[in-house]
Order: sequence, then structure tokens, then C-alpha cells
Amino acid sequence: MRLLTPVHSFFGAALFCTLSSYAHGQQPTVTVLKAARMFDGHEMRTPGLVVVSGSSIVGVGAGAAIPVGAQTIDFGDATLSPGFIDAHTHLSAMYNADYNKGLIDTLEQSIPEQTLLATANTKKTLMAGVTTVRDVGSSDFMDVGLRNAIAAGTILGPRMLVSVNAIGSTGGHCDGQNGFRAGLFGRESGPGDGVINSPDEGRRAVRLNVKYGADVIKICATGGVLSLTDEVDIPQLTQEETNAIVDEAHTLRKKTAAHAHGAEGAKRAIRAGIDSIEHGSFLDDEALDMMKAHGTYYNPTLMAVEGAKEILANGGFPPSVAAKATAAIESINQVVRKAIARGVKMGMGTDAAVYPHGRNLEELHLLVALGMKPLDALRAGTSVDADELGVQKRVGTLEAGKLADIVAIPGDPIQNIRQVEKVFFVMKEGVVYKDERERR
Repeated sequence: MRLLTPVHSFFGAALFCTLSSYAHGQQPTVTVLKAARMFDGHEMRTPGLVVVSGSSIVGVGAGAAIPVGAQTIDFGDATLSPGFIDAHTHLSAMYNADYNKGLIDTLEQSIPEQTLLATANTKKTLMAGVTTVRDVGSSDFMDVGLRNAIAAGTILGPRMLVSVNAIGSTGGHCDGQNGFRAGLFGRESGPGDGVINSPDEGRRAVRLNVKYGADVIKICATGGVLSLTDEVDIPQLTQEETNAIVDEAHTLRKKTAAHAHGAEGAKRAIRAGIDSIEHGSFLDDEALDMMKAHGTYYNPTLMAVEGAKEILANGGFPPSVAAKATAAIESINQVVRKAIARGVKMGMGTDAAVYPHGRNLEELHLLVALGMKPLDALRAGTSVDADELGVQKRVGTLEAGKLADIVAIPGDPIQNIRQVEKVFFVMKEGVVYKDERERR
């Protein structure tokens, strides 16, 4: 039996009427959303008008046909936009400004408890205006459980594409036993945990991930900032291992993403045909040129940098992690400026959990501060991310036939990109989850 939270608690009477019509076999109510302007995922248009029927968009723009009896919501001086997409989240992980306490919490809490706590993260993310995420690092199938519960309507959250276990080498950033004493976990981690040491083990890890529900395959091509004992920029997979993992993923029609701070590990991933590079704190000119030539997407996760700065300021990292975080912070801005100047495809990925969940859309003003045009930043978080994740047929733009993932932003985000951080209306698949017009 499917249990639902009472509709009135978060939707309102109008939506209740819409859902009731479904229950009685009637046609869904048509809703017209109007605003002064509309970002359609590609361009800014005036006026803004989107016609929604059921879970889908059926018309866009001034020429759209509006059926008699349609309900109209006029947002006035606001901007309609596709629901935003975050290409790099960890929704099953809790933010903690004290690194050591965060480690202790994950060791003390059961997996069911951690998963239940994570439902607060999924809700915050949706309410921020992010209606789709690519979740690229979890454990114990928590991400699969969250994805399925959201899809079933049991909990609130964005549509999730999940990776199950990120794949890396023994002792590397993706090895969850890295930094802990031998024997603590009872056995050595292996392909079933995403830890591999040969091309064949890499293929097996991909197959296991897909077997248990992965939508995307994520690798750790280099060391990481937050892992305890590895260096941040060194490659952690051989070229042959990387080739095997990416080939197997693409054979199974799964997109791929590479955690890669260092240039050499990133270049191995690019040569293998990886779909996106995450972080890229120490990418060199050759790596950026390769990304441009191959059409590789880049998600610099600047909100992770912002979160690391805040934790550093409060002394929340142990010395080894603090040193790596400082080095990455000092390098990444120049890398991002170069990537923007070269025209590398850039999406919006934030590394949610390294900063408090729900602040995802702050990523856009950080991109603009480094030289990206506001319109390109909006594209990064909508149509570009949709293409990157392979979901462009369903979401990422406002056009007839797409799912009705729509948000409303006060004013004009082209004039002030930080307006996106004030999303006051969130619709996902035609269902209204947030409507705070009266608070504007």
C-alpha cells in the first residue's frame, strides 16, 4: 500500500482539486503560469507564459493555445524558468562543519537512520528550485532508496539519477576504508564496493553498479580533498582501468563522470571518453584543450570550494585535509576562468554535502564572478546539464512535450544572477511543492 502525506499539508486546495479529478477519471486541470519574462532554457523571452496539463507542458509563449476554463497564476515581475539541475550532489551525506564529528556520526548511525536523515536533504534541494540531480557518491544503496522513494511520491525531493558506488582504486579517494586501521571493517573492500585494481575488476564494478540500480557511473580518477591519506592531484586509475570502466559503462548505455582534481588523471579519463570532469582544481592547459576538443563537460563544483572555505575558517578540517583544501582553493579560480574563455562545456554541479544542502543555486553567481555570462550560467543549470545527463528529452527547457518542471524567480536573473537563490515557486511534473508568492 502506498502511503501519502495529506495533500493539503504541502500542495493547497487547488492542487487537491487537480488530483481529485484524476481519481474520478476526469481530464486534468489546465494551469497557465504567467510572468513578466521567461527563461526557456536557452534564451530570455517576454512575456513569460507556460501552459501545463497534468505532468507535462502543452504550450509555451504568447501564441500558446489556452483552453476555456484554464486556471491562471500570474507572478507579475518575475521570471519563469525550467527547474534547475544539479549535476553533482551527495544527498545521502549530511553536511558537518566539524570533519571529525562527521566521521564519527557515520560510524555510529545505522544505515536506516542515515537514510531517514537524508530525506531532509532531498526536501531542501527541491525547495531551492532544483528538480533533477545527478547523485555521484553514496553507499549501502541509500541513493537508490532515496531515488525510488521520491519517484513513488513517498518522500519529497528532486528526480535523482544515482551512481550506487563510485569506482576507484584500493586506498584511493573512492575507497571508503581509506584512512582507517586495517581490519576495522572486517574485510578488504572490492569491486562490490567500487574498489578495483585491474581492468577486469573495473568492468565487474560497473556491471554490479548497473545490476543494483545505477543510472550513471562515477569514477575517482585522482585523489581527493576530503579523503584522509591520499594526495589530491595524483592519478589513481591506470589508463587501461579507466578505458575499461568507461567502455563498459557506455556499452551499457550509462553516462560517466570523473572526480578528477589533478591534470594527469583527468587526461586519462578524457582519453577514455569520459562524459564529464568534476572539480578539476589543477587542470592544465592541455587538459582543458582536450576537453574542448572532445566535448567533455566540466563541473567545477565551486560551492564545494565555498563550503571548504567556511569550514577552514572555523578550523573544522584536520591538518592533512586542510592543506589539500587550501591548495585546491588557491588553484581552481584560474582553471575555471581558462575553461570559460576556451568555451569548454560547463554545467552546474555543486558537490552538495560539502556545503549545507539547499544552497545549490549559489553556484551560479560563483560562475558569473569568474567570467561566465549570466545567461550562460542559467543555461549551465538547465539545458546544458540536461544534455550532460542525457535527460534533455524530458527536462531542461520549457517547451511542449517536456515534463512540467518549472520554477519562478523574483525579478530578472540576467540583471542580478543572485535572484535565482530566491526561488519562490517550485513545480515538478505539474505538482506544486512550493508557492510563496505572499512572501515576496
